[in-house]
Amino acid sequence: MNILHTADWHLGQLFYEYDRTYEHQQFLDWLVQTLQREEVDVLLISGDVFDLSNPSAATIRQFYTFLNRAIRACPDIQVVITAGNHDSASRLESPKPLLESSNIHIIGVIERDNKGTIDYDKLIIPLVKDGNVRAWCLAVPFLRMGDYPVLADCDNPYAEGVEALYRNLCQTVKSRCQTGQALIAMGHLHAKGAETSDLDKVERLIMGGVECIAASAFPDELAYVALGHIHKAQRLGGKEHIRYAGSPLPMSFSEINYKHQVILFTLEEGQATRPRSIEIPVTVPLLRVPTAHSRVGEVLLALRQLPVAIGKDRSTAPYLQVSVLLDAPEPGLRHKIEQALVDKYVRLARIDTRYPMQKDLATAEQIQQPDPLQTLKPVDIFKQVYESRYANEVPSVLIELFNEVAQHVDEKERGPA
Repeated sequence: MNILHTADWHLGQLFYEYDRTYEHQQFLDWLVQTLQREEVDVLLISGDVFDLSNPSAATIRQFYTFLNRAIRACPDIQVVITAGNHDSASRLESPKPLLESSNIHIIGVIERDNKGTIDYDKLIIPLVKDGNVRAWCLAVPFLRMGDYPVLADCDNPYAEGVEALYRNLCQTVKSRCQTGQALIAMGHLHAKGAETSDLDKVERLIMGGVECIAASAFPDELAYVALGHIHKAQRLGGKEHIRYAGSPLPMSFSEINYKHQVILFTLEEGQATRPRSIEIPVTVPLLRVPTAHSRVGEVLLALRQLPVAIGKDRSTAPYLQVSVLLDAPEPGLRHKIEQALVDKYVRLARIDTRYPMQKDLATAEQIQQPDPLQTLKPVDIFKQVYESRYANEVPSVLIELFNEVAQHVDEKERGPA
C-alpha cells in the first residue's frame, strides 16, 4: 500500500498581498500527476487545507475540484483529511456524508457521546486495498482545549492530554487490528524540538509555550506518524517514521533555498518502508536583492540590473525582497525602489531594512534602568533611543521638531493660564 503524506496547503493565502491561486493550482495539478505516477493508494492531508477559517467560494471550489480530479485519476484512492488550526473544523466537515461515498474521509471535530466521553471510533479509519484492510489510520485533527482527555494531577494538561488521546486510540484499535495490519497516525501540532521557519515562529501559541508535544507521545506501535503545522519538512527526534511534510509553497523569504516536498512510503506486512521525499517544483521563485544588506546606492544599482518584463506576464514574476542597510530613517526609500523596478520582471513583496550595530550597548541598557529614567528629560531619552537604533547622532532638525512637540504637549497638560 503506497501512502503519500502532505500538509499545510493554506489555499487562499496571500503572500505579502499577492494572490497565490496560480501557485496553488500548479501544485494541485502536479499532485494529481504524482498520485498517478506513484500509484498512490492513500493520500493523507494533515491539516491547514485552507489559510482562513472562512475561505472564499473560489478557494473552496479549487479544493473540491482537486478532490474530484484525484478520484477520477485514481478511482481506488482513499483520501484522509484532518483539520488544522487555520481551518474551520465544522465547515471542513460539512460535506463529509457525501464525500465518504467516494472514499474521502474528513475529520474536523472531536465528537463525544451523551456522557461526554470521546468517541474514539470516529477517529479510526480502515485503509483498504483489494478489499482487505491493510492499515488503520488514527485521524487526529488539531486539538483545541476540551478536545483531549482531562487528566487529574498532571503538570502539563495539554501535552499529557494529547499523549493520552493517542494512547487511548491505539488501545481502541488494537481489538480490531489483525496480523499484518499497520497502525498509522495523523496530527496537527507543534512537536518539541521541531525546526521552525519565520512564519512558524509568529504562529499563535496554543497555551503560552506548553503546547509542544514530544516524539515519545506517539506510541511505539505506530508504523508512521503524519504531522502538519510546522512548515519545514523534517523528521522528528531523529525518527524516520515521525514526519512533518511541510508546506508545498514557500511561506517566507527564509525559505529561498529550501526544497518543498511531499512524503511517500509503502506499507508491507504491517511495516513502513523508509519514507521518500518527492520535491515539489517551484512555480514562482523567491528573490533577494542584494543577497546581503547594502547601502541605498548599491541597492538601486543592483535593482536596475534585473531583467526587464518585456513580453512577460508580471502576474507570475518572482517575489522580491530588497535588502537595505540604513544609517537613519529614509522616508523616500520605497519610492526610489519602486522607480528602479518600473520595468523589471519582479514583484516587490518586502523591503527588509537593517541598521548598524548599536554604538554603545551600555547607553542603550541605561534607558531601561528606572532611576536614570526619572532624571532624564524626554529629549535625552529620544536621543539615546535614536542613537542606539541607528548608530548615529540625531539630526538637529529632528531635535528641533521633537522639542516643538514636547513643548506643545507640556502647554496642553498645564492648561490655560
